[in-house]
Amino acid sequence: MAMAASRVLVTGANGSLGRRLLRTLAAGGPGTPTGDGGRAAAVVRSRSAAQTLETLPESARPEIHVVDYRDAEGLAKAMAGRDLVVHLVGILKESKRSRYAAAHEQASAAVAEAAAASGVGRIVYLSILGSAPDARNACLASKGRAEALLLAHAVPATVIRLPMVLGQDDVASRVLRGQARATLVPILAGGRRAEQPIDVDDVVAAILASAERPELADRALDLAGPESLSARELVLRAAALHGRRPRFVPLPAALARLAARAAERLFADPPVTEAMLEVLLHDDRIDPEPAARALGIELTPLDAMLAGRVGPDTIQGAAP
Repeated sequence: MAMAASRVLVTGANGSLGRRLLRTLAAGGPGTPTGDGGRAAAVVRSRSAAQTLETLPESARPEIHVVDYRDAEGLAKAMAGRDLVVHLVGILKESKRSRYAAAHEQASAAVAEAAAASGVGRIVYLSILGSAPDARNACLASKGRAEALLLAHAVPATVIRLPMVLGQDDVASRVLRGQARATLVPILAGGRRAEQPIDVDDVVAAILASAERPELADRALDLAGPESLSARELVLRAAALHGRRPRFVPLPAALARLAARAAERLFADPPVTEAMLEVLLHDDRIDPEPAARALGIELTPLDAMLAGRVGPDTIQGAAP
């Protein structure tokens, strides 16, 4: 059965992945019917986030609800008539105004309760590779607790844990493209950490596929791209597309940790925190095939992904 846009509500839809999902639903992409006629719904927490969605093409613009996650009645109203909730809310960096517990556990509990009250049939939650309730890292532990909460709830849920996602023009793609075109590239820990990026369209396909497979209810899947390689090699592979070979300036992990701790003491909203840094240093090295087979999707090869997301034709103003 194909997933109609009118059946879907997306939380945190103002991010690059959420916008891509909304465009796919509107266009009748993989796992969606063409000409459904209905709109997806989106829950965002601020008017500024809603304005981001209002810039989407009319066909992809969702029914927008600005709702605080403490507003149980408002959440349930937004979910009325929807069968699938795609829960994208989460933060990588904690600050004094934005805490992991609120963004992950409390938001997930609110979504699950509202979904139950509204008769939603499935929740799909996107998490991070390495998340677990007992993880030493505060972000990964918080994500893991949110996963456990959703998987134990009455509403069937599927958790998909992901590495770096490369999309059309998101932060990760812009950073990697910039590194690929640079002469000197500062790189954490000498670039030895393992990266296993996945294409945004593969993630969208995974979301829609998981919602249509009853056997994936109350399961967590570790999904990534087909190739794991060092961060240094990833930059070199991207740079080769631009005919470049940058020189690397290693940034010692210990020095980066000291800088992050100092920033947390000095700023209410530091540019980087120690927990965020440790997530970025996490090695992503998994076998993605079991999850891909369970979902029935094919993963985009790394070279095709890089060409389509950070290659010369992706530079703003480049010829199509």
